[in-house]
Amino acid sequence: MRYKKGKIISMIAGEKSKVYIKDLKRNYSLYLMALPILAFYILFHYKPMYGVIIAFKNFSPAKGVIGSEWVGIKHFIDFFCNPYFFRLMKNTLVISLSTLVFSFPAPIILALLINEIRSKWFSRIVQLIVYLPHFISLVVVCGLILKFTSDKSIINDIAVLFGHERVSFLNHPKYFVPVYVISDIWQSAGWNSIIYLAALTSVEQQLYEAAIIDGASRWRQTLHITIPGIAPTIITMFILRIGNMLNVGYEKIILLYNPVTYETADVISTYVYRKGLIENSWSFSTAVGLFNSIINFTLLIFANRLSRKINEISLW
Repeated sequence: MRYKKGKIISMIAGEKSKVYIKDLKRNYSLYLMALPILAFYILFHYKPMYGVIIAFKNFSPAKGVIGSEWVGIKHFIDFFCNPYFFRLMKNTLVISLSTLVFSFPAPIILALLINEIRSKWFSRIVQLIVYLPHFISLVVVCGLILKFTSDKSIINDIAVLFGHERVSFLNHPKYFVPVYVISDIWQSAGWNSIIYLAALTSVEQQLYEAAIIDGASRWRQTLHITIPGIAPTIITMFILRIGNMLNVGYEKIILLYNPVTYETADVISTYVYRKGLIENSWSFSTAVGLFNSIINFTLLIFANRLSRKINEISLW
């Protein structure tokens, strides 16, 4: 009986391998196109995971990764006991949640508005204008932000007309998060709306025709047809965003913050940058980065399971 079972399993495996080989021959060009992507992830995402070992060692470049002294979870304990730990966590969560609440819906709303434009040439002009900020260098973007938020900017000129005092926004901790979120919406909403515009094209037009016959207004069509039609895309993007909750873009923050605004601007990723590249604490910064990745991974798993349980939509 056991022999027959093993024989059946081997036969099934043989049939599957034949199917895979046949599919490989038929779609070899597609597999060749996938090779550069596969090589990219292996070289720049999976291979560097080897370096995570130094989070548990007192890394010394002279001794190398293997030769460095093993210290276990010492660096993790040092981070948890660090006086800046709660400030870093609070700032990271505040900026991440603020970006999630205000920046995430922005491209969805923009895509819905563009979809309502009936003139094709006007729609293309609007899309061109809102896409442009994505292609501007981050250094240039941050330079513009610094100019527009300085005490001599046009924003302050307008504020003075209404009786307010001039203020350099990025030199006051309380203004950093609003400036960061608003600039993020301006920079990314247009580009991120592309995926929702693509999803809108898959919504059945017959549903709109039936709704018009029933006397539904444009608002009710949007509420009951358009949004449910792109809901799977919205949920998928939301899960991915949750998985990057603590990965607040340190490049932009580093270009905008200063010691005066550390109180609200300093996040985990900027702290890792300072400790690793400025103070040369490689093992400590790796431990902090690993902690950050573990939290993100946990949030991703939780969000995916919750979505699958509630809406039956998930990444896997």
